[in-house]
Amino acid sequence: MTYTFTLESFADTYPEMQAIYRQHYREMEKRLRAEGVDIPPFAPRVEQYRKANEAGYMLLYVVRDEDGRAVGHSSIYLTNDMHNGEFIAQEDTIYILPDHRNGVGRKLVRAILADLKQRGVKRVIITPVTDLRVGKIWQRMGFKPVAQVMTYSFQ
Repeated sequence: MTYTFTLESFADTYPEMQAIYRQHYREMEKRLRAEGVDIPPFAPRVEQYRKANEAGYMLLYVVRDEDGRAVGHSSIYLTNDMHNGEFIAQEDTIYILPDHRNGVGRKLVRAILADLKQRGVKRVIITPVTDLRVGKIWQRMGFKPVAQVMTYSFQ
């Protein structure tokens, strides 16, 4: 199967992408609950995503199959490091539908990295949450583990 990776408008694609966003959240929620972390129901801040995308500091990459159907996406925030001013990118989401996971995620990450490098980004920060095994894939792609993410929930 052939896939395309494109930057798209959040406002234009949100209606089409809602089912994928919900599926991703369900997978993430299930994994976190297995770790004893309860998160609230899916309630995206759609207007904030739209504004961030329109302002240019949130990029939405969409993966489409050869029939033009969305099968994955990634939201990446652009900012300047508060400690040294470097132009950096922070991943919000990288998600591929289960039936399309045979290497498509790696191709999406490569496409994102190429685009971010062209934009002058110096570092990319990603956090595996939905499936921790993806961290090993990212390490093989050149990412380095430099921190551990921990969550404390007020009950």
